[in-house]
Amino acid sequence: MRVCSTYRSSTDYDGRKGCREYRLDAFDELPEWDEETVITLCGKDVSSVPEGFTGLVDVGDDDIPCGFRKIVSHHDFDGTPSADEIVSILSANGAEVTKGAFMVRSFGDLCSLLDASASIGRRHVILGMGETGTVTRLRQRILGNEFTFGYVGEPTAPGQLGADEMSDLGDDCTVLGITGNPLGHSMSPLMQGAAMKAAGIKGVYLRFQSDSLDRIEDAIRGYDIRGMNVTIPYKTDILAHLDRVDDVAGSVGAVNTIVNDNGTLKGYNTDVAGIVHAFRDGCPDKGSKALIMGSGGAARAAVAAMTGMGCEVTVVGRNPVTVNTISEDFSVSGVLSADVSDYDIVMNCTPIGMKEDTPYPADISGICDRHIVFDAVYNRTTELMSKARSAGATILSGRDMLIGQGAEAFRLWFGMDADIDAMEAVFR
Repeated sequence: MRVCSTYRSSTDYDGRKGCREYRLDAFDELPEWDEETVITLCGKDVSSVPEGFTGLVDVGDDDIPCGFRKIVSHHDFDGTPSADEIVSILSANGAEVTKGAFMVRSFGDLCSLLDASASIGRRHVILGMGETGTVTRLRQRILGNEFTFGYVGEPTAPGQLGADEMSDLGDDCTVLGITGNPLGHSMSPLMQGAAMKAAGIKGVYLRFQSDSLDRIEDAIRGYDIRGMNVTIPYKTDILAHLDRVDDVAGSVGAVNTIVNDNGTLKGYNTDVAGIVHAFRDGCPDKGSKALIMGSGGAARAAVAAMTGMGCEVTVVGRNPVTVNTISEDFSVSGVLSADVSDYDIVMNCTPIGMKEDTPYPADISGICDRHIVFDAVYNRTTELMSKARSAGATILSGRDMLIGQGAEAFRLWFGMDADIDAMEAVFR
């Protein structure tokens, strides 16, 4: 991987050699330079470039004559156009290298960059901005880029990684990720990153927040993404984008883990294993009555886990269609309202409490010290957890579910056990 080390401030300059970018809005006087150096004008006049400079001068979007080896660069901070539009934009200049950076918000955007890079037919740098576009910075070879950018000191673009980290990772590093919407709360990147580091695996785990799943399969294959977790709201919709699903995922009807096996995308449900992991120290008695709030992918996994442990399960939710579906699929009771007093185990498998509190589909006022209470929401103390703690109930954390499902996903991706201690340490 050829990383162009870029500096946001002259105070970050560390004398490193190789490909490097000096921004003229940050450097009053240029440090040493050579043929690998890139100078970006950043609003300064081309006369600021030293006489005899042999590197590349990035003149921005205006294809001005400058008398130097030239990069013309186009930045779109609003979005990513189609592949044909990208090729048209980047072909309309006479630069030695043409560069385009586009804000990425979906898998379709990632594929537009990939398709454009394959058909542009000239020396180029095509990158995606934003967190969803970070993978483009690690796949220089796949995109055919002349180089890729990594920061020294502070990032100079959204989604950028550090130059040293990128050099250490290299083109062939393992890329994992998570998709859903929203993803800002997810601890999976830190948790899986810790597990990979503990195992000595050279790789990264990225967030792929997308407004749809359109072309997700093309992005996973095209960018050589080893695997991906799937979360709200895509755990059932993802099924249509996969080549195969395992028996557990098929019976649950939801997928939260994708494995890319040489281009064949296989779907798994490790949420079931995650819930079993959360109950490892408090396995319910057979015949215990479990109330599961929710009727989406997480709830389906919870039903599978709890029926597998011999519980009598009731699902409660506000959507009569999905509640009826899960009830029929698993041959369990489905209701639109419930009182927790009638149950031994109370499980929240909805997003309620993740951001702001909204009413639960069941009356939770009757929680007492005989209850086992589980909440899949782990990023804050929810109303359910507060009531359970005040009542002296047995509390099972959604963090344990996350760790359990993450460890099982790690095993599927790498064929080895994850370091649970390393994963747990992220939360401590």
